[in-house]
Amino acid sequence: MRTRCNILILFIICLSGGACKKTLEETPRNFISSSLFYKTAADAEAAVLGIYSASATQLFRYQLLELHSDFAVGRGSWASVSFFDAVLDQNQIGRCRDYMWDFGYSIISRSNDVLVKVPPIDMDETKKKSLLAEARFMRAMAYFDLVRSFGAVPLRITPIQGTSQLGAKRAPEADVYNQIIEDLKVAEVDLPNSVGALTARASKWAAKLLMAQVYLTTEKWADAAAKADEVITSGQYKLVSVAQPDDFYKIFAVNTSTEDIMSLQFSSTIQDDYPSTLHIPSVPAYNNSSTGFFTTVPRTGYALTTTSWDDADLRKSFNYYTQYRNTAGVIVTLPAATPILFKKWIAAANGIRSNSRSLLRYAEAFLIYAEAETMADGAPSALALERLNMIRRRGYGKDISVPSAIDFPAGMSASQFRDTVIRERVYELMNEQRRWWDLKRTGTAKQVIEAATGKPFNNSRLLFPIPQEEINSNPSLSQADQNPGY
Repeated sequence: MRTRCNILILFIICLSGGACKKTLEETPRNFISSSLFYKTAADAEAAVLGIYSASATQLFRYQLLELHSDFAVGRGSWASVSFFDAVLDQNQIGRCRDYMWDFGYSIISRSNDVLVKVPPIDMDETKKKSLLAEARFMRAMAYFDLVRSFGAVPLRITPIQGTSQLGAKRAPEADVYNQIIEDLKVAEVDLPNSVGALTARASKWAAKLLMAQVYLTTEKWADAAAKADEVITSGQYKLVSVAQPDDFYKIFAVNTSTEDIMSLQFSSTIQDDYPSTLHIPSVPAYNNSSTGFFTTVPRTGYALTTTSWDDADLRKSFNYYTQYRNTAGVIVTLPAATPILFKKWIAAANGIRSNSRSLLRYAEAFLIYAEAETMADGAPSALALERLNMIRRRGYGKDISVPSAIDFPAGMSASQFRDTVIRERVYELMNEQRRWWDLKRTGTAKQVIEAATGKPFNNSRLLFPIPQEEINSNPSLSQADQNPGY
């Protein structure tokens, strides 16, 4: 405030004719100019960490994506996301802008800065290549979410230097995917083989698994299977063994596990919509809320998982709860309006809450391989079936390497097998931001959502709206560039 007052006084002196040209030349002290930054190896490291810090809105992005599914229903201000017969309202349009568009382009902007400004720095070249690969990985991840969310989007791969560079047309989806793959091909070579416990940062295996997801989405089946196989056979990861539902907390209630390839990691002091208190078997113990749950946590409400999911599958009771312990220590049944809630991310049996959210997990590589190899060959192979059954066996608490009575049988057609894999992805990857993308890439969103809700599906919901602010500020866009329905 004092600085502002001084500047105001000097400005008044100037208006009165005082000589103050040199007096007003002030060196900014509240930020680091890019001309003063990007000088040292420490600057390069800090700039790359800054890309990751742009992921702070991931928890809100989680809400938006999970509610675009056939097993979750929004509550409170999120309720309208579940109205699939209508386009998104203004509240949700704002969230698409904040948590998808702005989030993605913030990562892209920071990545572009690193890719242009770090190369001239005099530092260890191996470390430099690794940092640049991280920037490419993060840019690829951001564009992957953007192209799936909005379709064709502006493709920016260099920093914006001035207003004259604000214009950028919506690039065809194929061009965006080509850039994603180009970035990931560099990343898988130059990223480190292991990041140890720092799984919030990308490794070469994170790049390979993300590439497998991209190939799966674009139906490059053989490529998807090959990349997934590289991850599976890498020797870097191992599926966590379980014998009871709470054993899944060995995956989700620790900051890293043997199958954690990449995750978001937060400070333990951060409070979010998930409780941080003791869990007892089958009854989550909430004692930081008088009601036992929070208004923003989605509830289940559709048929896919609540009626057809086998009770013997340990993942069902791990993911869902119907009772909680209130502050008085009394076990309370959830009300009829919210009879079932999700609990994958709540506290573990030892009272330790996870401060991470999974982004890339080893188990998914098995499911990608099973689907992609089958689609490439036109029929499921013995290895594709075995890898699918390994995930299923673990879900039931079985030894993953020993055939079991709950195994899926041989003899399915390619389409039957793919449907089986997609269903298994629901059970294994619930609340890990996969279901909406699966419905879109398989072309089944309309069919599945209508079956779940009993209401017509508005096809405009397949794409999120381009933010009006982008249309207004980007001289290469007009209202005609808006996605249908908005």
